[in-house]
Amino acid sequence: MRIAVAGAGYVGLVTAACFAELGNDVTCVDIDEEKISKLNNGVIPIYEPGLDHLVAKNRKSSNLKFTTDLKSAIKESEIIFICVGTPPKETGEADLSHVENVARAIAEAMDSYKVIVEKSTVPVETGNKVAKSIKAYNTHKVDFDVVSNPEFLREGSAVGDFMHPDRIVIGCESEKAKEIMKKLYEPLNAPILFTDIKSAEIIKHASNSFLATKISFINAIANICELAGADVEKVAEGMGLDKRIGKSFLNAGIGYGGFCFPKDAEAFIKIAEKLGYDFRLLKATQEINNFQKKNFVRKVEKALWIVKNKTIGILGLAFKPNTDDMRFAPSVDIISELQKEGAKIKAYDPEAAEKAKHILNGIEYCKDAYEAAKGADALVILTEWEEFKNLDLNKIKSLMRHPLIIDGRNIYNPEEPKSLGFSYISIGRSDA
Repeated sequence: MRIAVAGAGYVGLVTAACFAELGNDVTCVDIDEEKISKLNNGVIPIYEPGLDHLVAKNRKSSNLKFTTDLKSAIKESEIIFICVGTPPKETGEADLSHVENVARAIAEAMDSYKVIVEKSTVPVETGNKVAKSIKAYNTHKVDFDVVSNPEFLREGSAVGDFMHPDRIVIGCESEKAKEIMKKLYEPLNAPILFTDIKSAEIIKHASNSFLATKISFINAIANICELAGADVEKVAEGMGLDKRIGKSFLNAGIGYGGFCFPKDAEAFIKIAEKLGYDFRLLKATQEINNFQKKNFVRKVEKALWIVKNKTIGILGLAFKPNTDDMRFAPSVDIISELQKEGAKIKAYDPEAAEKAKHILNGIEYCKDAYEAAKGADALVILTEWEEFKNLDLNKIKSLMRHPLIIDGRNIYNPEEPKSLGFSYISIGRSDA
């Protein structure tokens, strides 16, 4: 099938590459000329495992093309995916101006029937507004259908999530569009839930908000465990064995980050407000998440007694492992607070350092974890990269000024660093 993907960000680029891998003829469009130039020269602007191989392979086979010419891409395609950004406004509502711009461009360029798919995360009723906008600017008065097809891609495993999805949600209100979307996704052999457009839009926000709530819940439990002298790891294990609950997203830590959970939770609160509902549960989720970062800073302050002029080695800057995404990363707030207290920060992240340099100033960026530990009064773990779990802790100890690890992701069994002579502090465990 001939597909156009508007937007070459995380969602758009993965969507385009994966549909090309399934044998479709895909054109990925973006207004950022520099980004398109890089992609046409084989440079991937984001770190996402497996994506570089997929893009290179499908560019070579001509299944995947990159351009800034949206008009031509629209005319040549049967299906058009809207994958542009929906950043938060100051009010917390989603900014839909990019979605509206693409919708209008589609309306003015299309000269035959199109299926227009909103893939961006948008508030409920956006599909209706997209349809209304396209109808208003439908220069050639051709038929079209709008479909909601929310993405459920996790940064760091997005390619695998696309190619092996738990489910595919498609909100549409015409049999023609339904059959086209069914044929498109048929090669994945995954469960497809067909629903109305509004329900599909809410499914995305509800899913991300539920996962954010689950993270905040276990972090609240971690705080209770610290006060009671219990072990949150064992509590989470006991909870997770219940099939109704499940073990995923029950890892206590410094809170959730990234572009999706904070943005989508805030947007869902605003959506509910507009509909006349006070989403107090989700507001509490946000409050717990913000508290978790502040509470972790207090742990560091308590462990060091005086933070001013102390050297703190930071391991991990990205909001999660296997990505270079720094958007809403907990590390930003935590490091900024420590800097206000006068701490000297040395930091290492396997992938996110370059992006962090545009956000965090006054930091010594290191080439590896050992350099970050050298001369440090404390080593603080903020991202659970696999390589941090396999460090030579004896070497780390020999490099540090003081053998103190403050683990915001609970990557170690407390007995391991303690047996080597470290003072070890983590989240929701008796070592705290």
